[in-house]
Amino acid sequence: MLEIRHADPADWPVIVEFNAAMAMETERLKLDRGCLSTGVRATLSDRAKGWYYLAVDDDVVVGQTMITLEWSDWRNGYWWWIQSVYVLPDWRRKGVFRALYETIAEEAKQAGNAVGLRLYVDRENHKAQETYVKLGMSASYYQFYEKAFH
Repeated sequence: MLEIRHADPADWPVIVEFNAAMAMETERLKLDRGCLSTGVRATLSDRAKGWYYLAVDDDVVVGQTMITLEWSDWRNGYWWWIQSVYVLPDWRRKGVFRALYETIAEEAKQAGNAVGLRLYVDRENHKAQETYVKLGMSASYYQFYEKAFH
C-alpha cells in the first residue's frame, strides 16, 4: 500500500540518492555529493527553504518531490513549485507521481494561500509532460531562463 508522507531529517540519505539519480538521468549531471547532502539537510531543517514528500511502499521510499514557494504579488499568494521529482524506475507508470501530486494539490488548497502548482520539465521528457497534462496541468505562457553562478 503506497503511503505519501512528509520527509523528516532522517530521510536525507535517500533524498540525496534520488536527487543524484535524477540529475544524472535528466541532465547527465554528476552532482557533488557533499554539496547535495548539505543542501538536502538544510531544506529538511528549514521549511522556509522547502519541504519534501515521499512515496513509501512497505517502508521503502519509491518516489519523491520537493516543494518550494514563490510569492506572487499579482495574486497575493504563493505558487507551489514541484521540484526534485524522482520515482524509482521499477515504480514508474504505476501511479506514484499521481499520488504525490494529488497529496500536494490537496495540501496546497488547504493551506489557503496557494494560488496554484508549477513545475519545470526537460523539453525532451515527453513522458513526464504527458503525465502532467493528464493530471490537469498545462504548458505555461512563460519560458524559463537562468544564469547559474556555480
